[in-house]
Amino acid sequence: MQSSSHRWWWYGVYVAVLVAFGATLYMASKRIEYSWRWERIPQYLVSDEGTELKAPYDGFVSVADDGKSLTLKELKGGRHETISGFDDLLVGDGDLVFQNDPVARKRGLVAGPLTLGLWMTLKLSAVALVFAMLLGLVAGLGRVSRNPAAYALATSYVELIRGTPLLVQIFIFYFFFGTVLKLSAFTAGVAALAVFTGAYIAEIMRAGIEAIPRGQMEAARSLGMSVPQAMRHVVLPQAFKKTLPPLAGQFINLIKDSSLVSVMALTDLTKAGREVVASTFSPFEVWFTVAVMYLLLTGTLSVLVRRLEKRLAHD
Repeated sequence: MQSSSHRWWWYGVYVAVLVAFGATLYMASKRIEYSWRWERIPQYLVSDEGTELKAPYDGFVSVADDGKSLTLKELKGGRHETISGFDDLLVGDGDLVFQNDPVARKRGLVAGPLTLGLWMTLKLSAVALVFAMLLGLVAGLGRVSRNPAAYALATSYVELIRGTPLLVQIFIFYFFFGTVLKLSAFTAGVAALAVFTGAYIAEIMRAGIEAIPRGQMEAARSLGMSVPQAMRHVVLPQAFKKTLPPLAGQFINLIKDSSLVSVMALTDLTKAGREVVASTFSPFEVWFTVAVMYLLLTGTLSVLVRRLEKRLAHD
């Protein structure tokens, strides 16, 4: 009974700290005379403006008599395209429109810029994570290899990447490699994040492999396995269990580090937040919302990793 009371007392301390933090934030906003306008935020999460239908090329518009469809005749060419199924017409009969100009709109709910930015962040982080794991595993194996060339290459990669800022690497991938290899902004961003995160995963994997007793490898070799087979079937599964917590932390860092790609031509969650701030002049509401959205991503990942960790612990 005393133990239960003691625990609830500490829960009370926790709630008191949260209340104090909220009160401090409220007093600070009052001190700077900031007017909170949370009603502006929902439209940037889910918008009711509908979907705009844009002109595929330069041309003249011909509107049907019933107003339910339009035909676009190419300005320099013989192409014709009919657009229908819209609710609102944004152009008139005979108007000259240019490529990507909006000509009509479909009504309905669509994802707002913050939600679209969240999706870009999620997609960018997920793809980069896959390549980072592959690169980190190869480099981690190189770090424990007895082959001098493999060890030297893996060590040089790890030290070089960990010794330079991620922002600088993003600029190099985007402006140098992206220009030379004609990479898209998304590909350059994925490559920069994967190479950066892979270096840290390599060190995590190296530590995990070295934590496995040498007797495991010797036992596998005595059963007739080759070194690659023993590493794949015996050592790496055990190392993965040991490295799962630090790997989870690195995965979370990857999601947060993806905010730096906003310096490129990618509208991720951070860049979308800046654009919304510029249009609403409500920086506190927007950045608190962006922080919560990042927290949802990282929190969900943490829960999934904890469940995976518990499942592997019972295997």
